[in-house]
Amino acid sequence: MLDAVVVGAGPNGLTVAVELARRGFSVAVFEARDTVGGGARTEELTLPGFRHDPCAAAHPLGVNSPAFRALPLERYGLEWLHPELPMAHPFTDGSAAVLSRSVAETAASFGPRDAGAYRRLVEPFLPKWDTLVRDFMSLPSTALPRDPVTLARFGLTGLPPSTWLTSRFRDERAKTLFAGLVGHVMAPLSGFATGAIGLVFALAAHARGWPVARGGSQSISDALAAYLKDLGGEIHTDYEVKRLDDLPPARAYVFDTSPTALAKIAGFGDYYANYRYGPGVFKVDYALDGPVPWTAKEARTAGTVQIGADSTEINTALRAASRENRAPDRPFMITVQPSVVDPTRAPAGKQVFWAYGHVPSGWTGDLTDALERQLERFAPGFRDRVLARATAGPPELAARNANYVGGDIGSGAVSGLQILLRPKLSLSPYGTPHPAVFICSSSTPPGPGVHGMSGHNAAKAVWRRLRQA
Repeated sequence: MLDAVVVGAGPNGLTVAVELARRGFSVAVFEARDTVGGGARTEELTLPGFRHDPCAAAHPLGVNSPAFRALPLERYGLEWLHPELPMAHPFTDGSAAVLSRSVAETAASFGPRDAGAYRRLVEPFLPKWDTLVRDFMSLPSTALPRDPVTLARFGLTGLPPSTWLTSRFRDERAKTLFAGLVGHVMAPLSGFATGAIGLVFALAAHARGWPVARGGSQSISDALAAYLKDLGGEIHTDYEVKRLDDLPPARAYVFDTSPTALAKIAGFGDYYANYRYGPGVFKVDYALDGPVPWTAKEARTAGTVQIGADSTEINTALRAASRENRAPDRPFMITVQPSVVDPTRAPAGKQVFWAYGHVPSGWTGDLTDALERQLERFAPGFRDRVLARATAGPPELAARNANYVGGDIGSGAVSGLQILLRPKLSLSPYGTPHPAVFICSSSTPPGPGVHGMSGHNAAKAVWRRLRQA
């Protein structure tokens, strides 16, 4: 009998398997797709030689993840590549605010009236970042805070809505960039704890950047899988699990799935009936005949580029998708251009480009024209560079990854108390009604992102069970 069976070979499923195998437990992973990866895959979606990331592409949380940093993933081929600028936010006048590794450079891009306010916001936390990020991405039930004073201070700053936090800025440049940071989790700017979301992304950039993985996000998953195999773990692909009886006998079962799928497989009825999924996204992967023709020079060297004219436009787009059940006319966009730092992703002289906007859950329309009209505002002539595009709305995203219910790439709404308490109000969020069944997906704390911390935290609950059994 195996000690543990893991269902789903995304970053969290692979991380929980690695953590258990490192402690001497026998582990097998079962994945429905023909390769491992989940939200961290790389595929030729458009033309031969153009390697795209169907979901996550830039990894501020991955490079800062306490779980990943504790594993020898570089030994298994993972290499982080850092663009000249982690992120840029261009404006229609051809200028840009930037999120740089340097706090001073970032503050200067906001203008003299807000430079000091930004420095006062982030500088107190940076010297204690490694401890803070570990505390923030863990739970009292899995690890007591190492620095409760700094964590409490962070909470006082970040738990109010982001609009409260950005009220300390006087000009639109800083407010707009920060609004875009919050928009990465598809949360309206007035929501609970949205200030913390924006602050974490900013601090992550200053601490270690927003890199891409050489060769694509698949490199992260492949490194985890290779390490797991060296530890004696097994991985079975093309293996769809519809009920617990489909799995071999084990002392514990861990699911890197949505709560909805887990309830169906394990027969938990309506146990997760109150879990809320968020808005979806409409994503386009481009094969380009050269760089994006950004008007703002800063955007040309940034790995990630946020698109939104000002904070009002961004908030209008977020509200349209999440609260008004309509696709925005001018979508807020997150774009990633891996080719600015990784020439292996496309043929010589060509580039891959990744972009998405927010839409209502399950939306079946086509946002391509609206996205490209937005891009043309900040990069005139963009359409002339397009060699091919691969589009995916909520139905296609959900078909590609069952955890993206309704096209929600966060695997659950990041709003209200569900920002912190997911998938249920519980001190043991990784446990389920069955003492031998656990959940470790992005539907559990600390939530969305390729960071493995949901798997890392869940592993602690699992090995406590295995030691007691």
